[in-house]
Amino acid sequence: MPMTVVVTRDVADRFRGFLSSVMPEAAPGVFVAAELSRGVRERVWTVLTEWWAEMPGGSIVILWKDDAAPGRLGLRTLGLPPRTLADLDGALLVRR
Repeated sequence: MPMTVVVTRDVADRFRGFLSSVMPEAAPGVFVAAELSRGVRERVWTVLTEWWAEMPGGSIVILWKDDAAPGRLGLRTLGLPPRTLADLDGALLVRR
């Protein structure tokens, strides 16, 4: 079960309230879980995505250890700008 980090910016209170029920808020808008199973992480992302469709605004980024992803770091975003990770000769870059 890898560490998971969720960062929110300018989102409705319901997003932060929901995330607080799953993982502690280490700093304003930054939620962390040392060990979050894939199933729980996927469920959290599903809820956030469904709510986002109803109430878009601000941004949400979720990161976790993913051995199959570039830099072994999984990344998903809601809001603008969307980001992806790319491995360029061993350097991990964020592509916008």
